[in-house]
Amino acid sequence: MIIRASNILITGGSMGIGKAAAKLLVESGANIAITGRDRKRLDKAAKETGAFPIVADVAMEKDIEYTYKIFLEKFKTLDCLINNAGIGGRFPLIEDLKLSDLESVYRVNVFGSALMASRAAALFKKQNYGHIVNIGSTSALKGEARSTVYSATKFALRAMTQAWQAELRKYNVRVIQINPSEVATAFGSDNHVERKAADNKLRSDEIAYTIKAVLEMDDRGFIPELSVWATNPW
Repeated sequence: MIIRASNILITGGSMGIGKAAAKLLVESGANIAITGRDRKRLDKAAKETGAFPIVADVAMEKDIEYTYKIFLEKFKTLDCLINNAGIGGRFPLIEDLKLSDLESVYRVNVFGSALMASRAAALFKKQNYGHIVNIGSTSALKGEARSTVYSATKFALRAMTQAWQAELRKYNVRVIQINPSEVATAFGSDNHVERKAADNKLRSDEIAYTIKAVLEMDDRGFIPELSVWATNPW
């Protein structure tokens, strides 16, 4: 993919990985739109990255429709969707699990990602070209104690990624999943304040560079899945 002049839509771009990816891709010459639920935080990220802000919640189907309407009015075409929006929710013990725990996280991490990709796939099939990058987690590879809800959503995203790969390859659409291990972001923070990474831990920047790298490969090939770990986090 030639990133310069490409039109890229990033969900969850107010902070963390989404914001870092937006900044790097804008610097590489791409036209970027970012979505987020909080207008003040989103506008701040847009100013700092040069991205175009769209206030929207991927958990709301009407907001997904609105996102594509505004994006296409602004950029006319879509080259790449980066499904980055995600939440952790609660991490209950299995005996304390509630339906509401599942519903809230699934609406963002699974349903939102699926519906965003559905709209993108329809565009990509018509133009016989496109890219979907799903930001998963190493929790999609192995469940941990208290991760019933979060891991289940990331396992689901991984399964959907594989299904979309099978459906869309014949239309020259690359579907890629990137699995970060622990990254210092505002993830899981009630006050949405981003944490500073320790010198031996991953930052959002490492994942942003990974996104850029997988997109820059010539379109004749693609990396189906890639995991990023801190070298020595202990």
